[in-house]
Amino acid sequence: MSAGLEQIRQAMAGYLNSHGVPAVTAWPASPRCEREQAVVVVSLRGCKAGPASFQNYLGDRYDESTSRWEEIYGKQAQLTFGLDIYAPEKGDGNTVQAAFDALAGALVLGGPDGMDLLEFSCGQTVRDPESRRLKRPVEAVCTAWLRAVTDAGGAFVDFELRGVVKR
Repeated sequence: MSAGLEQIRQAMAGYLNSHGVPAVTAWPASPRCEREQAVVVVSLRGCKAGPASFQNYLGDRYDESTSRWEEIYGKQAQLTFGLDIYAPEKGDGNTVQAAFDALAGALVLGGPDGMDLLEFSCGQTVRDPESRRLKRPVEAVCTAWLRAVTDAGGAFVDFELRGVVKR
């Protein structure tokens, strides 16, 4: 059974791209093309989920498309994203700094729908010998609701990321 977490990395990458920050997900299914500009590589480094209610039960709903009742379960989760910036080795790191500034600007706006940014931080820019690029590690911590729906038999039929109230 999928936990649905594979969609979360794509949601963050999509949000960053829509705000002018070039981003890709880590470990893509197809080979990536070499880029001449900085890019943010999105990974999910951690997920802490806690109960939302008794046995994570949030209630039920009637699905008109199937004419059946469904039960909804969920957890509030704290997601730690790796948003590492990679840039060509040439230059003095200004490209990495400009990419971080754009990334910080996008994150300050609040993050993707359904995710509430708690904090973000970065490390120093270093030369990554494995990729032969400059790299600045960045982490962002967000909260979100992970929600799953079961049919009357108890089988999970849907999984989605649900939002939190934006501040």
